[in-house]
Amino acid sequence: MLFNKKEFLRFVIVGVVNTLHYYVLYMACLHILEFHYILSHTIGFLFSLIGSFLLNTMYTYKVKPTWSRFLRFPFTQAFNTIATAVLLFIFVDLFHISSSLAPIAAVFITVPMTFILTRRILKPS
Repeated sequence: MLFNKKEFLRFVIVGVVNTLHYYVLYMACLHILEFHYILSHTIGFLFSLIGSFLLNTMYTYKVKPTWSRFLRFPFTQAFNTIATAVLLFIFVDLFHISSSLAPIAAVFITVPMTFILTRRILKPS
């Protein structure tokens, strides 16, 4: 089964928690530790990637976190980033949708796609 409604809801919850986790770390590094914004982003991204992996394995898909899964997990983030960029181009340059609204539209396509890919990586059977 590629799409489980309960898993999808948990996936969305993890996404919201992970986004907040990233932003708090980014802001703390930027304003409290006074790191450069790129270093702040890198730290926030790496910690949120680890947090996302752990939450998605143990909470969303209820599988054991393993090194094999962990090493494949970043592909989900790469896919999401590339798919979002392609959709932004399509929405903004081809369909002339506002660049402020295009990312919101893209989320409705990329989140379900990323959910399916993440499920295949973390819970293949």
